[in-house]
Amino acid sequence: MALSRRRHRREIDYWPGFVDALSTLLLAIMFLLSVFVIAQFLLSRDLSGRDNVLDRLNAQIAELNQLLALERSHSGDFQDQIAALRASLAGAETERSRLQTALDEGRSAAPVAGASVGDLQAQVQSEQRVSAQARAQIDLLNQQLSALRQQIAALEDALGASEQRDRESQTQISDLGRRLNVALAQRVQELARYRSDFFGRLREILADRDNIRIVGDRFVFQSEVLFPSGADVLQPAGQDEMRKLADAIIQLNREIPSDINWIIRVDGHTDNVPVSSGRFADNWQLSTARAAAVVRFLVAAGVPPQRLAATGFGEFQPLAAGDDAEARARNRRIELKLTER
Repeated sequence: MALSRRRHRREIDYWPGFVDALSTLLLAIMFLLSVFVIAQFLLSRDLSGRDNVLDRLNAQIAELNQLLALERSHSGDFQDQIAALRASLAGAETERSRLQTALDEGRSAAPVAGASVGDLQAQVQSEQRVSAQARAQIDLLNQQLSALRQQIAALEDALGASEQRDRESQTQISDLGRRLNVALAQRVQELARYRSDFFGRLREILADRDNIRIVGDRFVFQSEVLFPSGADVLQPAGQDEMRKLADAIIQLNREIPSDINWIIRVDGHTDNVPVSSGRFADNWQLSTARAAAVVRFLVAAGVPPQRLAATGFGEFQPLAAGDDAEARARNRRIELKLTER
């Protein structure tokens, strides 16, 4: 009987710690809900950005899924704890019944058993207090479980709303991308039409010249037409050709709509023979200087400078392979390309 009393006293000591653990858990849940509310506020404020909003929505959905899994795990723990308390309550009720039976038996015994009867009564009262505390804790846990279920339902609703906003954002982004692709395709087609007209006009202006030709989407001038060997100063014949080119570009600038951001790119190329002039360190520097000289001449002739760009490629973009004179002559050139900036 003394062993049973010590065992029941140890079981009574568990409840304060268990209540503290439940309070801590509720505080953690309230903190998580506060974090969720703050995250929702930040999400609603940042919905104006398409790509960033989509990333944050995905991150918050993942966080909500984690919170939901955590809350469901806690709910399962509470269910287990309630089952354990109920089992403990059933055991306490059984023990109380046993003690009550023993008390009844003691009352029918001789008067010398009065001290034992007092002990049994004290044990019965203790068991009744334990039973009342267990019932109160079970009621509290049931209330907390109901509140947690409501919170989980609210989290699931918020998760559904976030997923709906995510789907709407993805639909809007897809529609914007489609419209942007259509607009870009229209711009490319329009620029291609002006490029065709520009090259056709250049063919008429510079007709019957063997050293001026079209290669792909580029208009190619052989360097001998424009520059002396190893120099970057336009010779008179080259200046005449560049004036014709400037007139064509000025006319093109009047025709192309202002919302198309186009440029004429002037590319300088050389052959693979090392530069012998001390003015240039290598072919790359020579090709860049020649492209810049053409651009400066065109600007002086009236071409808007924002519609021109000069680049140098040296000997690293040849049209013809080999080291013979014909291949080197083809590779020494100035190319013009109408493109979008």
